[in-house]
Amino acid sequence: MESGRPLTGKAALITGASRGIGLAIARKLAEMGANVALCARKPEPLAAAAAELKKLGVKVFSMPADITVAGDVTRLVNATTAALRPVDILVNNAGLGEFGPFHELSEADWDITLDTNLKGAFLMSRAVAPGMIQKRGGHIINISSLAGKNAFKGGAIYCASKWGLMGLTACMAEELRDYGIRVSVVCPGSVDTEFSLHEGRDKSKMLRADDVAHAVAALVTQGPTSFMSEVLLRPLQKP
Repeated sequence: MESGRPLTGKAALITGASRGIGLAIARKLAEMGANVALCARKPEPLAAAAAELKKLGVKVFSMPADITVAGDVTRLVNATTAALRPVDILVNNAGLGEFGPFHELSEADWDITLDTNLKGAFLMSRAVAPGMIQKRGGHIINISSLAGKNAFKGGAIYCASKWGLMGLTACMAEELRDYGIRVSVVCPGSVDTEFSLHEGRDKSKMLRADDVAHAVAALVTQGPTSFMSEVLLRPLQKP
């Protein structure tokens, strides 16, 4: 293990990794020595992200995939294993939101939000868990939101998906901890990315994608007997 690169030799798979929080997390883990696998739906930004991370001197594998489709997930995990090694760190970051009064939103809004934010994390985690169980170790980190703990107007479907992700994370943690596998959740407040709702907010006081990446770095470098199950990440000043 290289000094200052505690994840050397590890394989990290990050979903939604072509931009924003996902790319920041992938960059941070690569800087820590991990070989990284990147997943997103759109090939062009994904290829650009992979090209950037290769400059950090680690192996980089990228593959477009739809994490809401079980077959895509299986192919992604198998290809990552072939290109790098069995996954040591999974970061379920891919997410989206449909906002507005619940009675004005559609069934399609519900389906795409719940499928991406919740079903995707379930399918990805289910795909990597057997390999982690076999080697008795690993990290699964779900990127949720403070919306997974707090309600707000216009957030019914998004909050439902993130509250569900909190419950999924807690149950996975209980089921996998006996195998030496840590399952944790990071709940950021408003982050200054393309995804965030910026109206009426001071962007200079919002969290940065790198703040979320820093929290993930802390989770994957815990001591051998510790387990941080939940990180609530807030801006120092309210935006």
